[in-house]
Amino acid sequence: MRNYVKKIVWCMCFAVLWSAYAQQAEHKDALKLYNADQYEEAIDVCEKEIAANPESLDSYCVLCWALVANKQYMAAEERASKARELFPYDVRLIEVLAESKFYQGKNKEALALFQKYVSTAPESATRYGRAYFFMGEIYIRQAQYNHADIALTTSVRYDAMRFYWWSQLGYAREMCKNYQTAIVAYDKALSINPSDYDSTRGKARCESHL
Repeated sequence: MRNYVKKIVWCMCFAVLWSAYAQQAEHKDALKLYNADQYEEAIDVCEKEIAANPESLDSYCVLCWALVANKQYMAAEERASKARELFPYDVRLIEVLAESKFYQGKNKEALALFQKYVSTAPESATRYGRAYFFMGEIYIRQAQYNHADIALTTSVRYDAMRFYWWSQLGYAREMCKNYQTAIVAYDKALSINPSDYDSTRGKARCESHL
């Protein structure tokens, strides 16, 4: 009888551990799907995770990233806002909510959230430079080119291999009539992507002023 009870207890423990492992594996699959650009599949997995556990923070984060990547910006804003009711201080949710608002043209709200993100997230965060890039883009939209220069200069400090970031930095500097430093930025963009038409034209415009 004692052995029988032990067997039952062991089976119950195994079932609990297996369930936890299965849930963890499913979440890893969602992140893997997102990283493989399979956004709709990642969304589906995350929705199932959240249905099973409405307080699954990581599932909300991956879900919102996938929604933004899939250009479902309104849905991303809605889900990120809902998730922040549960996790108001999570920096990942702050950043992805900012992105969802940025792509909908909600510049003031997005900028405030990006500023909150960079003031609270560690500099080692994977989206730290990305946040500064979006801030720079918002400043360009607002024709605040000096602010854009500062934000974009910071963004390329954290990720120097994004040609478009360098190109936008060149444009911000060009609009400030800082033609020499604009050329430096355009040259950097062209060193990464020699066929970038905007940087080629931007550099030519700057050179015409010298």
